[in-house]
Amino acid sequence: MMVWPFKVVSGVDDKPMISVKYKGQEKHLCAEEISSMILTRMREIAETFLESPVTNAVITVPAYFNDYQRKATIDAGAIAGLNVMKIINEPTAAAIAYGLDKRINCVGRKRNIFIFDLGGGTFDVSLVTIKDEVIHSKKTIKDTVLDLLKNKKDKVIQVKATAGNTHLGGEDFDSRMVNYFAREFKKKTNVDITRNPRALRRLRRECERAKRTLSFALVANIEIDSLFEDIDFFSSITRSMFEEINMDLFNECLKIVENCLIDAKMDKSDIHHVVLVGGSSRIPKVQQLLQEFFAGKDLCKSINPDEAVAYGAAVQAALLSGGFKNVPTNLVIQDVTPLSLGISLKGHIMGVAIPRNTSIPIKITKRCETVYDNLDAVGIQVYEGERARASDNNLLGSFVLSGLPRAPRGHPIDVCFDIDENGILTVSAYVKSTGSKNKITITNNKERLSSSQEIKEKIREAEKYRVEDERFLRRAKLMNKLDDCVYKLRNALSSQKDDKIASAIKKVTNLLGGKQQSEIHVLENHLKELESIVQQIIRKSV
Repeated sequence: MMVWPFKVVSGVDDKPMISVKYKGQEKHLCAEEISSMILTRMREIAETFLESPVTNAVITVPAYFNDYQRKATIDAGAIAGLNVMKIINEPTAAAIAYGLDKRINCVGRKRNIFIFDLGGGTFDVSLVTIKDEVIHSKKTIKDTVLDLLKNKKDKVIQVKATAGNTHLGGEDFDSRMVNYFAREFKKKTNVDITRNPRALRRLRRECERAKRTLSFALVANIEIDSLFEDIDFFSSITRSMFEEINMDLFNECLKIVENCLIDAKMDKSDIHHVVLVGGSSRIPKVQQLLQEFFAGKDLCKSINPDEAVAYGAAVQAALLSGGFKNVPTNLVIQDVTPLSLGISLKGHIMGVAIPRNTSIPIKITKRCETVYDNLDAVGIQVYEGERARASDNNLLGSFVLSGLPRAPRGHPIDVCFDIDENGILTVSAYVKSTGSKNKITITNNKERLSSSQEIKEKIREAEKYRVEDERFLRRAKLMNKLDDCVYKLRNALSSQKDDKIASAIKKVTNLLGGKQQSEIHVLENHLKELESIVQQIIRKSV
């Protein structure tokens, strides 16, 4: 936001709006409107080329787009007058392009392809496996038998893991250069241009051109007439200086590559091909670091990095539309969800229903229980993230399930997570005994377009606070067990009077309700004491 030539202001319900001046008037536009303008222009170009109207589209998004961003993209397509048939991850689209372009023969084996996609604004990596096999689920038994007899197999592109950063790309490299030259301009002229949007915009345009030049030259020149206050600016930057001011960003890319391999439980030696996608993947230093990381393995540059994603999306569109020649109808794509999804459980624990990098589409039901007696309604809060404490993750949405039977706590509730092939999440809750149900498809505009933390930051936080999260989880589980013991003992006291039990209950109740957190070993000692009392009561009753 510091280098943008426009302002971001708060709109209705804190929805971020882009404030621009157009024909002398100030206009406020939401992100979907900006995206729809781009999509509208792209549709016009396609219609001119095809000489026919375009109504349907497959749209690619960064693999690490969360649920809000995917929904916003679908909304942008709708505003542009397009029927979005499918949302597909960019690295997956690139894998389709590479897999079909090379006609990889996987009979009797599988090939592990690492997609390195460094674009203008986002960075994604995906590890995919391309193999030939018969997929039974989408065929009749007869078709499956015929395929087996003919040895006809589907080409399966299965995403094993994905990682990335939705705010890392070529624009960040440009910003580093803009800051570098802005400091140089101030040093030479004692004039600060950082508060002048027009000067920064002109400087950024030249920096982007210089960045492209440095991909094949060792030096790039910057020449801008009357940059600010009639002052001309002439300078140059070497490739080594460009690499120096961006080295931390390049290293961040490698960390994400390493995390993707860890998530996929694969070693770098298991990778057969490393495919470069995105214009910023042309940067020589990026290629050098990536090649060194993969122990000197040759990088695949045979497909155009600017067109690979669009090529793969076009193949997907052809498959959905049907009736196109030279399109393999036996292509099967199996993608994954980028973040863990779950609900807030007792003690604010993140109850993960779908771990990250789980293949989609998927439908999973998680059993949870009421935490108080005689509840007639419960709130279901849906989160995405990797932290142990639910509130440390990103809240996707919430809804209330009413119509519960007035029963003792512990009454079962089934919560179903359903992710479709576009990665869109629907969460429903159901009480079997009464038939009560409710659901939510994450569509909350305020939440979707608020300044939510980056997914990459969420995972980095999870790594940073791993020890703290483990401690929280251990404490929360102990507190839950103590609460359960107190509940059982209170029920026991209703039928008998025992001062020892009453004293133990009071001590633990004060502990649970206190503002100061007790040490874990103190909680464990109290739990052992209560569990011993419970066992004594059980033995007496027997």
